[in-house]
Amino acid sequence: MASRDTDVLIVGAGQAGASAAAALRDFGYPGRILIVGAEQALPYERPPLSKAMLAGSGAVSDILIHPAGFHAEKGVETLLGVAVSSLDVQGRTATLSDGARTTWRHCLIATGGQARSVAGLTPGAARVHYLRTIADALRLREAMRQHRSVLVVGGGFLGLEVASTARTLGLSATVLESADRLLGRVMPPALSRWLREAVCAAGVDLRLDARCEAFDVHADGVVVTLASGETVSADMVVAAIGLVPEVGLARRAGLKIHPDNGGIAVNERCETSAPGVYAAGDCSSQHHPFVDAEIRLESWQNANEQARLVAAAIAGQPAAALTAPWFWSDQFGANLQILGVPVPGLEYHCRGEPGDGDTAGKFLLLGANDAGQILHAIAVNAGGELRMLKPLVDSRTPCDPLALCDAASPLRQQVRAALARTPSPTLS
Repeated sequence: MASRDTDVLIVGAGQAGASAAAALRDFGYPGRILIVGAEQALPYERPPLSKAMLAGSGAVSDILIHPAGFHAEKGVETLLGVAVSSLDVQGRTATLSDGARTTWRHCLIATGGQARSVAGLTPGAARVHYLRTIADALRLREAMRQHRSVLVVGGGFLGLEVASTARTLGLSATVLESADRLLGRVMPPALSRWLREAVCAAGVDLRLDARCEAFDVHADGVVVTLASGETVSADMVVAAIGLVPEVGLARRAGLKIHPDNGGIAVNERCETSAPGVYAAGDCSSQHHPFVDAEIRLESWQNANEQARLVAAAIAGQPAAALTAPWFWSDQFGANLQILGVPVPGLEYHCRGEPGDGDTAGKFLLLGANDAGQILHAIAVNAGGELRMLKPLVDSRTPCDPLALCDAASPLRQQVRAALARTPSPTLS
């Protein structure tokens, strides 16, 4: 590269960064685009790391966000294995870890986050694993081939996916969750109980209310002492207790950081407190119209939506507003998808039949408020049905939840009727 000066500098070669570059070209933006990423790999999707990549059935090329030749075809330059060390937002200059300097007209910070560390479990130590990057997944995959048991600290989506993959590979798995139920922040109690039964039916030793007091990592394995005084041991341990947003670069540049969720504060166009500087993905904090609050979302969908908002702002084009938060997970033979958010006072109704024992079933759980608006919908092996519901959830259109749960009536027809009956309210 003769010059690293660029029109758009994208800091971070993850989902948000790569999607923003593609969206800029979709909008017809003709300027120079440079993606700078600290990892050596081309931009890739992280959700498969705990599943296909970990199980050994996926290759790096399978999880690339765009095919290998995409960037050259679109005229997007990539500088990999290099980090941005500092940003001068007034001078619109970036200093890179290789000593080079880059000037830019627009800058997108899409630095994502880092795995939250556990005291006593040093990242990179023998028999200790975290899972955030391709390198992490390959290291853990090799360890799972060599050992017979794994201890997972954290019963969130990532922890359960790792345990599910471990069981698929024939390892014994123990999950330690400090809360009294699984995924309590995103699921109603009834579904947490259903998930607990599915996890246990798969042969996982699940411990709830399990607070870790101490870790003894030695040459032969790992021993965890719980607050109850009980000890649990395994050949290795995976820490999966969440993500810390990577905002160090933004903080040093003087950008506003949300005091509660720790994300880089952005407006409706994803612009930060510095003009011409944007943030998107796991590292950003934005007012979300669906929940009417400023939140930081860690999801594939949010990274893509915010990336498009940034690209539209830079290209001077309109872009669709944010839609209801959407998450998904594949674990223990079931595909779980969650649309919207749980709020107090929702009443849940079921469409379909939950399985028991070894069968996951296929069903929807619909959480509606007193006005009949579905604000939280969960699909188990029913992703197609959830997509049918999405316009109803996004628009918060009142409906009859009981009618939607009548399996004898086509869901698409019910949704269309509800949307036609009631004008969609304006989201505030």
